Amino acid sequence: MRAVIRGAMGWPARSLAILALVVMLAPAALAQSPAGSSAPSAPPPAQVRQLLDLLADPAVRVWIDAQRTSGPVPAAATATVGSLEDAFWMSGATRLALIRQHLETLADALPMVPDDLANAWTLLKFEFEQRGLLNILALVAGFLTLGLGTEWLFWWATKSARRWVVEHPLDTVGQRLRAIGARFVFGLGVVAAFALGSIGAFLIFDWPVFLKEIVLGYLMVFVVARVGMVLGRFLLAPAAERFRIIPMPTPVAWFWYRRVPLAVAWWSFGWVTLQLLKTLGFPPASRELVGYGWGLGLLALGLNTVWSRVRTAPGTAPEIGDQGRDQGGGVRRWLLSLYLVGLWGLWVAHFPGAFWIAVVALVLPIAIALVRRAAIHLLSPPDGAAVPTPTVTIVYVERGARAVLIIGATLLLARVWDIDMMALSGQDADITRFLRGVVHAILIVLVADLVWGLFCAVVDGRLMHARHGDGAISEEEARRNARLRTLLPILRNIMFIALLAIAGLMVLSELGIDTGPLIAGAGVVGVAVGFGAQTLVKDIISGIFYLLDDAFHIGEYIQSDHYRGTVESFSLRSVKLRHHRGSLYTIPFGSLGAVQNMSRDWVIDKMTINVPYDTDLELAKKIVKKVGQILLEDPEDGHFILETLKMQGVEQFGDFAIAIRMKIMTKPGEQFTIRRKAYALLKTQFDANGIRFAVPTVRVAGDPGSSQAGEGAAAQAGLNLAAAPPPP
Repeated sequence: MRAVIRGAMGWPARSLAILALVVMLAPAALAQSPAGSSAPSAPPPAQVRQLLDLLADPAVRVWIDAQRTSGPVPAAATATVGSLEDAFWMSGATRLALIRQHLETLADALPMVPDDLANAWTLLKFEFEQRGLLNILALVAGFLTLGLGTEWLFWWATKSARRWVVEHPLDTVGQRLRAIGARFVFGLGVVAAFALGSIGAFLIFDWPVFLKEIVLGYLMVFVVARVGMVLGRFLLAPAAERFRIIPMPTPVAWFWYRRVPLAVAWWSFGWVTLQLLKTLGFPPASRELVGYGWGLGLLALGLNTVWSRVRTAPGTAPEIGDQGRDQGGGVRRWLLSLYLVGLWGLWVAHFPGAFWIAVVALVLPIAIALVRRAAIHLLSPPDGAAVPTPTVTIVYVERGARAVLIIGATLLLARVWDIDMMALSGQDADITRFLRGVVHAILIVLVADLVWGLFCAVVDGRLMHARHGDGAISEEEARRNARLRTLLPILRNIMFIALLAIAGLMVLSELGIDTGPLIAGAGVVGVAVGFGAQTLVKDIISGIFYLLDDAFHIGEYIQSDHYRGTVESFSLRSVKLRHHRGSLYTIPFGSLGAVQNMSRDWVIDKMTINVPYDTDLELAKKIVKKVGQILLEDPEDGHFILETLKMQGVEQFGDFAIAIRMKIMTKPGEQFTIRRKAYALLKTQFDANGIRFAVPTVRVAGDPGSSQAGEGAAAQAGLNLAAAPPPP
């Protein structure tokens, strides 16, 4: 925070030094002119003072400018006078002629700049001789000091409020918004205190008109610079990352915090200087030359910003702001540099339409991206967790700000092109109808974008709740969530198609295209497609009825004909099944047929084991019951068992064993794991109680006297079989 204050206190000093340097170097620059070689003259008479006051009067300046521009219009410039349609369809040759004429005017005015500076210096010299140059500089410095002192008093008086903001918790979005709002109000208070202490104190006294315009103009430069710093501190918060609205690394925040106020101060200083030159009687062409030269400073600052590199952390690769991390960063920097030079060229060529279109094309996407990042960052949980899907509030803020930016850019371009938005409704020319349709089309697209964003936010929120809300809810709620996971993606696709069709037809209608034949043609094409694509129509309609019947949901295991697997996703035409061995089936709804859903409500799993004929069946029944109780008390799978394991009785008498049937009721999909555990427990308990599992056995009976001979013969036959060579 101290660094920020020291930076704020350094701005007026640097700006004052620039102002003093310009004023002090002006006589030296004019030393080559005859007017600059004369000795200091006597104080001007009262008539000259009255003339200076009249020249500084705004009404007089407006009248003088009107008289200058009221002369005959050059032949090459007649193309700019006329209707909006003529200006819109102006040929390229005419535009090149206008650009050439403008450059020739600047070239003719360039030799006259020293004389214009001499005349301006003559008027300034009268004022400086009466007031004194050092007195004027001391006056500006005094009011700046007074403004900084008032700002310091405001800073001291709001110490407790600032402490509350710094210590305010940011555990919720509401707390974050309150803290950021308090910082914004505090920033406005800082600017108001500086303006009140400097400009307000200056306006209390009665000053000569000319001196008032000079001092007041350059005091406004400092106020605008302070506004730029306050906005930069509010949005970037380089010294307080927890309050940062636009997310970026801290070194990058410091980088932009220094660049943006510098550009604002440079621009405001140049604008005030050009207004002062206008008061001093500078011709328009000479003022434009000075402005273009001043614009080179902005161009240099922009190129420096493009090619400057910032290290986000020690040992990391440098980057431009938060860009330029990949190998294509150098190409982008060159392209952006050429773009900035082209902007300056369009400005010098006096091509305002193309210039502002290029400015909007550069700034608008960046502003929209920053607004989106700021909205997501500002309305996200403060613990840094990312928001999986944008909420309705984020969509409102993001799309609303986007609409404001686009509408503002449209109004700016309309003003540059001298288009009266109110007068468009009363004109019926082709170009006015087209422009009116473009404006209405932009509004329709913005409204459709807002509706689509809100709909997606609601759908994605419900889907996220349905996907992550099955842990501690009832079975009915889980089934409802599964149904939502199935239907909402299809509803979103249908909504997208409907909204795209409606918005597209409305845009075409506003652009003057008759949509009636289009709708009729679409109906005829729809009938033809319906006859030619009966299978596709059958698939879509069958899918709708499957969903209405609630036959299956995403995540359920189903079987249809010889296809079986887990439902992964839907489309309007087909369903995708993932087999338990990994195969993915894409089955059209029309070919699905009868569906066997194996994941609904409950499942009964039946098991059969074989025991010898001498087994105690009552003991076996007790063991099975004990195993069922153990399974029911299992902490991992016990809650999946609806009816525990029990023995149903003897299923059949086999050749070598008695088949015992058991069953267990579980939740769908859990029977496989529970069956494995049941088999393992049955084996352990049967062994502990002396019950064996029956296995097929073969007894060979014969003469007891020849048993040894038979066993020897069998052993010899086995050895011969093992030693026999493999068959060819």
